[in-house]
Amino acid sequence: MRVGVLTGGGDCPGLNAVIRAVVRRGVRDHSFEFVGFRDGWRGPLEGLTMELGIEQCRGILPRGGTILGSSRTNPFKIDGGVEQIQENLQKHGVDALVAIGGEDTLGVATKLAELGVDVVGVPKTIDNDLSGTDFTFGFDTAVNIATEAIDRLHTTAESHHRVLVVEVMGRHAGWIALHAGIAGGASAVLIPEQPFDIEKLCDYVETRFETHYAPIIVVSEGAVPAEGGDMTLVSGEKDAFGHVRLGGIGDRIAGEIEARTGKEARAVVLGHVQRGGTPTAFDRWLATRFGLHAIDAVADKDFGTMVALRGTDIVRVPLSEGTAELKLVSAEEYAEAAVFFG
Repeated sequence: MRVGVLTGGGDCPGLNAVIRAVVRRGVRDHSFEFVGFRDGWRGPLEGLTMELGIEQCRGILPRGGTILGSSRTNPFKIDGGVEQIQENLQKHGVDALVAIGGEDTLGVATKLAELGVDVVGVPKTIDNDLSGTDFTFGFDTAVNIATEAIDRLHTTAESHHRVLVVEVMGRHAGWIALHAGIAGGASAVLIPEQPFDIEKLCDYVETRFETHYAPIIVVSEGAVPAEGGDMTLVSGEKDAFGHVRLGGIGDRIAGEIEARTGKEARAVVLGHVQRGGTPTAFDRWLATRFGLHAIDAVADKDFGTMVALRGTDIVRVPLSEGTAELKLVSAEEYAEAAVFFG
């Protein structure tokens, strides 16, 4: 069998570990051949390929990013895109696809599976918001990077008696902010699922200064105020999947805090730093297991499925289940963090 592999959407620590595991087990245990499709769905759409075997996967386990490249190409937004993919798969002798990506990439994979393409999905998202799996690789790395940043910012905040607002990734789900905020001892955590009250936030700031400590506020990029308003945008432009580019909520909150309390406030935007660099040990472990089980699903011809972590087990679920809805922070989980606010 000849298997194509692609990575789509935002880059993420652990992608290379998945590729390595897919190829290593596929070659050794199933005698498969592989072809790498470059730059997400653009690869099979335009016939962009690279050689992919054990030799190409040596040394990539600790590397961030993806050796296959990525993009946010949506073939369903391109006239004749689906037919072009089917033709290129046939042209390159590809019998099955392993698609590694998040909601958008796997959403395309789900539609292609319904059209008869043999595909197995591997869930990937920094935000940890795919409903079909307990955790996705890359999330742990992002949380660790954010936590280290918060730890470092505490000393600057204390030295200058300053409020620091740390903006982290999280378009619709606040998992990174929640985990990093708890781990980093934040004075408040603001997430998209729980619209924030700016007056209450300012009260937290005043309370923290009264105890002779400087506040650290952790905010997801998609957080919104309770009094109304939209997510803060960098621009109104949308990508091929209809997503706008978020950013600026940290500056917006810092300005409000300074104006309302008179305390100096600064925003720190972690941005793409959260995506980069070497994956944590947990993410390498999880990504590797996902890769091993994904290629076994191909060998079993169990197409239209996605591998997922449930407890400590790797299971297979329908692709449609993995992308059906976003996994959001519950009110109960947020309440645990709120114990430490102020």
